[in-house]
Amino acid sequence: MHIETERKFLVNDSSFKESATESHRLTQGYICRESGRTVRVRLWDDKAYLTIKGPGSSSGMSRYEWEKEIPAEDARDLLLLCRNGLIDKTRYIVPFGGKVFEVDEFHGENTGLTLAEIELRSEDETFGKPDWLGKEVTGDRRYYNSMLAANPYSCWKG
Repeated sequence: MHIETERKFLVNDSSFKESATESHRLTQGYICRESGRTVRVRLWDDKAYLTIKGPGSSSGMSRYEWEKEIPAEDARDLLLLCRNGLIDKTRYIVPFGGKVFEVDEFHGENTGLTLAEIELRSEDETFGKPDWLGKEVTGDRRYYNSMLAANPYSCWKG
């Protein structure tokens, strides 16, 4: 099993798109979401994945992750079993300072929200921060995709 360590940030503006080297359309849903554990189905362009994530560290930066590629047709069927809403977003791959940020521009009920994640080797690893990177929201559960499916950004109050 793999331990994923990442930090998450709000994005100030769309200037990150100037540095993006690729973009992908993602649709994902959650079959199960409880006690910090999730079972996710994701369509990524023409590929699909089933992912199981375990509880995170106290900082919210690290958590167990297991992922396998599955046939896209199976993923479309499994998305019908997902609880709450689906997440629809465009993911931009943005290199910066020898690292890669994954920037998610959300659509549908989460329109207006753009988040950047950076995967790290350890929780104390340092990295450069581009100008478009905003407030850190690592560990803020409201910004977890599984939570955004259940409580979309458009429903948040001021």
